[in-house]
Order: sequence, then C-alpha cells, then structure tokens
Amino acid sequence: MEMQDKIKLILAGLVVVAGVVGFYLIPEGQGLLRALAFVASILLAAGVVWTSAPGKGLVTYANESMVEARKVVWPTRKEATQVTLMVFVFVTVLALFMWLVDSSLSWLFYDVILGRGR
Repeated sequence: MEMQDKIKLILAGLVVVAGVVGFYLIPEGQGLLRALAFVASILLAAGVVWTSAPGKGLVTYANESMVEARKVVWPTRKEATQVTLMVFVFVTVLALFMWLVDSSLSWLFYDVILGRGR
C-alpha cells in the first residue's frame, strides 16, 4: 500500500473520531444535530476511503459481487419448500436418535453399571 493510501485511511479514521467527539460535545437536547454530525463524518470518511486504492478495490469487488449474484439460479418455491421440509424431517429424526442414545446411556450407566436405579 502506498503512503498516500495510508494517509487517506488514517485521515478517514480521524474524521470518524472527530464525528464521535462532535457527537458527544453537542448538547443532548440537540439530538438531530448530534446525529447529523456523526452521519456527516461517516459519509466524509467513506468519501476519503473511496478515493484510496483499497477503497477503489472494495468498490470493484462489490460491483463484481453484484454481477455474480445476478448469475445465481434461485430455487423455485416448490424446491425451497421441499428442501425446508427435508431439513425439518432430518432434524426431527436426529433429535429422536440423540434422545434415544442419551436415554440408553443414562439407563446403562445409572441403572445397570452403578445400580442406582434400584
């Protein structure tokens, strides 16, 4: 990363810190002004980051992600319902199996091996 980009990222961090400090310095009675000061600092910091190489890389990544998301073939409602029902069935069967194993082991150790069930 170049020195200019590092300076921009540090500047963006300082702008956010200034926004937080400004938020707490503005009296509580002026809530809208406090919120606007903080939001303005976030937007200004985002603008500074956007001009840096990492910021441009993030924008490029986001754009490429949107292009890839458009290529996704989403399941139909029927397919989604069938898969959801299969998950519920699997979870129910697994829960019953775990309960059976737990009960069996409990009976085996407490009643048979330790003799505490008598």
